Amino acid sequence: MFWRRKPAKEQNPGGEPEPAGEPEPAGEPGSAGEPQTEGGAADEGGVIPEPDTEPTVSPDTAADESESESDLPPWEPPADADHDLEPTVEPPGELAAQDEDGVLATAEPPADLSAGLEKSRGGFMARLRGILGGAGASGPSWEEVEETLIGGDVGAVLSTDLVERARRRRDTGNSEEAVRAELAALLVPRDGVWAPGPAATGQPAVILVVGVNGTGKTTTIGKLAWRYRNDGRTVLLAAADTFRAAAIEQLEHWAQRAGVTVVAHAPGADPGAVVYDSLDAAVARRIDLVIADTAGRLHTKVNLMDELAKIRRIVDKRLPGAQPETLFVLDATTGQNGLAQAKAFHDAVGLTGIVLTKLDSTSKGGIVFAIEDALKVPVRFVGVGEKVGDLVPFDPDEFVAALFA
Repeated sequence: MFWRRKPAKEQNPGGEPEPAGEPEPAGEPGSAGEPQTEGGAADEGGVIPEPDTEPTVSPDTAADESESESDLPPWEPPADADHDLEPTVEPPGELAAQDEDGVLATAEPPADLSAGLEKSRGGFMARLRGILGGAGASGPSWEEVEETLIGGDVGAVLSTDLVERARRRRDTGNSEEAVRAELAALLVPRDGVWAPGPAATGQPAVILVVGVNGTGKTTTIGKLAWRYRNDGRTVLLAAADTFRAAAIEQLEHWAQRAGVTVVAHAPGADPGAVVYDSLDAAVARRIDLVIADTAGRLHTKVNLMDELAKIRRIVDKRLPGAQPETLFVLDATTGQNGLAQAKAFHDAVGLTGIVLTKLDSTSKGGIVFAIEDALKVPVRFVGVGEKVGDLVPFDPDEFVAALFA
């Protein structure tokens, strides 16, 4: 089910319509000045028009309304809230196909990390293995090894340090094993399989998804929702990217495809209010997981980074003691530029994980080592394709083995 902010004319009958809400200060295109709608402008009265297309009901509520909805308490916004919401429903579309048991169909097989790394394995790793494997009695050309690592987005300083440590190793049989061991040592240790969890009984787990526009942030949210719903969790999406044109509609599309609920206000609304209402709805309806989309901001925009910190405080206010996961979505093809973005976000809001997208599209997989070594933040998932199931949990040992396969 989709929850939408009521049109302004319904909130203030008989009077002048009021804007849905003042946006936070913005420093990127489409966010400064007047709130932007999908068409890019408000009408002559300064009122933000509602989108032409109505949101649709999610498959999980449509297919099993009598069983799944009847035992859940209805959610209504607080009586003193100025952001009243109403549900709008219509039949689910083709993307939300369900099987006979009412469960979202999973037509494609699970994604394979090794297959997704084909370009990296055939790119800088093929050159690296050729240098290390073709070395004579005197050993490989360590200068070439260093240059190859730099070319694979490991980074200049880190590549130099790694080569020096590999040359000094005495516990490996050959130079390839030494380099492989040093690369594996750069990855952050994990404690079992990671999964987001609530801070207290009765609270939903919360994931804040941050990143720059164009990295695959909204797509990642949809894939995460699909994954956790198929694991048996109830999931709610918070459409808190209210500045970018069509961001809400894109998230609603993915919510329908994943079979989950989404809470959305009008374009240009306060992102913090969206998150607060989403948490309210999740608590009332006993939702397991809330995934919040946030504005795709440039890491150089201080006021927009401050807005992220504000959203984090709102989570703390609504769910005292909550420990939300903050996942940064990084496009693997951006290389060292992406690392600079990740550092800025980590300084601003404290990242707890990285989602590396488009890893199957680049021959430079070394950015994984650079990020984890620089931030000490683990990569949680990697995107290795465009299908809904092509977001796989990151396993350090499997990753290194696949690169050297």
